[in-house]
Amino acid sequence: MEHIELKTVTLVNKARTALEITNFGAAMVSLKILDKNHNLVNVLVSPKAEDLPSSKNKSFNRCFGASIGRYAGRISNGTFQLDDNTYSLYNEKGVHLHGGEEGFHHKFWEILEETHCENPSVKLKYISKDGEENYPGTLEVVATYTLTEDNDVVIEYEATTDKKTVVNLTNHSYFNLNGDGSVSDHFMRVNADKILEVDEKQLPTGNLMNLKGHAKDFGENRLIGNRPVDDTFVFNSDSEEIGTQLFAPLTGIKLDMTTNQPGVVVYVPESLPEELTYQTRISEYPSVCFEGQNFPDSPNFRNFPSSVLNPNEKYYNKICFSFSVKK
Repeated sequence: MEHIELKTVTLVNKARTALEITNFGAAMVSLKILDKNHNLVNVLVSPKAEDLPSSKNKSFNRCFGASIGRYAGRISNGTFQLDDNTYSLYNEKGVHLHGGEEGFHHKFWEILEETHCENPSVKLKYISKDGEENYPGTLEVVATYTLTEDNDVVIEYEATTDKKTVVNLTNHSYFNLNGDGSVSDHFMRVNADKILEVDEKQLPTGNLMNLKGHAKDFGENRLIGNRPVDDTFVFNSDSEEIGTQLFAPLTGIKLDMTTNQPGVVVYVPESLPEELTYQTRISEYPSVCFEGQNFPDSPNFRNFPSSVLNPNEKYYNKICFSFSVKK
């Protein structure tokens, strides 16, 4: 594909909510919502769209608001097998992360269409050629962002391949419902009874641990506090309740996340690079990511949900971020 210039699309609904999306990484870079005091609050932590393609931003590889692929999360030793073939991927110290040296979040996507009527939306496409980052098959990916009149941000990822491959897509937005500072005063709930056990490299061991009594059990609303989190929570399969929930008493903004995926990676970083310029003020524990996806390293564990995509099949991941305000 020939070089595509940087573009942004802003979706606005009747509630004055404004969502800005860029074609670099098919990323959300700004989401402004009215809080309980009727002030517009940008609930996304991100540099401006024009700063995302910079070499400085790319060197930190923090995936701000971006669409992640071909495989979100970690793959152990940078290898996996399909049938009788072993595929070796880019890795650092035995860890392949978020699609490799230049994952989908470092690519320019093509804007296919945009609508600005009721429930405005934008659709973007990226074609990952056979052998890109050494993944098999040409993968055609379409990402659709819809801002509903009810203040839902609906993200839909669809993908098809011409050769058997593995795929795991997600969105990597950093949320701060205060609009700046820390999320330590946010309350979080995750509808999960189990969490993936990981080793010192944050790679899954294949075991699922019970969360009851665990320090990261967010089955009930708990204050995040100064607690770093970087874990895969396994959604309760027998429940149709909200997957994750986040609430900021200061602004009254509440975020409910649902997805058709089996789990969510919850990421609460202790900090973000101070060398980058953000649209909002940051401090310690500046944000929360809810990455609805399949399990990391699924290609290497038979007891994990399959991440294999065959020709004539369609991959589909739907993530819905629903916003409301408590007075």
